[in-house]
Amino acid sequence: MKKSLLALAVAALFAVPAFAVSPEDSEQTSSDAGKAPVLTTKLSGFVMGEYNYNGQKNASPTNTFSLRMARMQVAGKILGDFDYRLQVQVSGTTTGIGGPHIVDAYVEWVKYKEFCVRVGEFKRAFTFENPMNPIDQGFYGYSTAVSKLAGMNDRVGEHPSNGRDLGIQFQGDLFPDAGGRPWVHYQIGLYNGQGINIKDVNSQKDLIGGLWVMPVKGMRIGFFGWDGRYQRGDVRVPRKRYAISGEYKTASDWQFRSEYVHSYGPAFNGAYGSGVTTFNEVLGDKADAWYAQVIAPVIKNVFHVKARYDVYRDNAAWDRCYTAYDFGCDYQFTKNLVISAIGSLVNDRRLEEHDYFMADLQISFRF
Repeated sequence: MKKSLLALAVAALFAVPAFAVSPEDSEQTSSDAGKAPVLTTKLSGFVMGEYNYNGQKNASPTNTFSLRMARMQVAGKILGDFDYRLQVQVSGTTTGIGGPHIVDAYVEWVKYKEFCVRVGEFKRAFTFENPMNPIDQGFYGYSTAVSKLAGMNDRVGEHPSNGRDLGIQFQGDLFPDAGGRPWVHYQIGLYNGQGINIKDVNSQKDLIGGLWVMPVKGMRIGFFGWDGRYQRGDVRVPRKRYAISGEYKTASDWQFRSEYVHSYGPAFNGAYGSGVTTFNEVLGDKADAWYAQVIAPVIKNVFHVKARYDVYRDNAAWDRCYTAYDFGCDYQFTKNLVISAIGSLVNDRRLEEHDYFMADLQISFRF
């Protein structure tokens, strides 16, 4: 019944603007006569379809078509000084709580670029890659550094939360140059620590923050910290993490990005919903991960080739190291329609047979 009601609510929310508004004039305004708009509203979203082949021994299924993700979003401004966003995932990757679900729901005061305040449910302020749209991220999925250590599918046993949580965040841009480009960005937030769509179960909060410098246009060098805890039953798991990040995007459409993430704290010996409160002794209390990737234009803004080196050590030791060598390309028919193909050579020392091949084909469109 709850799933049916939520699905009905989602449909009611989006049905009218989806059919009444064309892409060219999808932004609606509400204002008093002779005054600036009180409310602006814009509907958008994206859909990602996928075919995946997995050559891992005993994998089931070895190949499958799937709807990776479908999201719809309403966003805009209130009184000119506040941004808001409501984003719903209506299909695709489950969160462990089932059915259509909210991924973003927040209001942000943005009157001053130097100091903005965001309240609600949104991305954790951790790593450069975590806040990226899945299409813009560039590969078949987020790096293991982000998926395992930023709350996508967290090693501690938290339900998959798309890198998000509920809380309050302060952020801003500082020291602009003559052209208005800031040299420094900061962000710091307090979060429940339990992931999306779940209220806190204790009085303590996760403190997550980041600081990065932008010495030249297109370049970011950042450091992030996370001091928190995740609770199941009466047992709490500390999450103490840091990340070092670097990114450079050129005007000619080249992209370089690399990040290292280190985590301290044990993991529960069971997935979300299992009720298990014992710790996984094999994983221990440390983990780390890093990746380096490049996306190179063959035809600027149209056709790219790409490669990524992706490493995850779930106990911070080489005997349980997962390494993926990803390579592929994408073709942008328009900015709203992209097809991408990625192949991966995987070496996973946690398996009896370490080496296997994966392939992934995705088509994505935005509206």
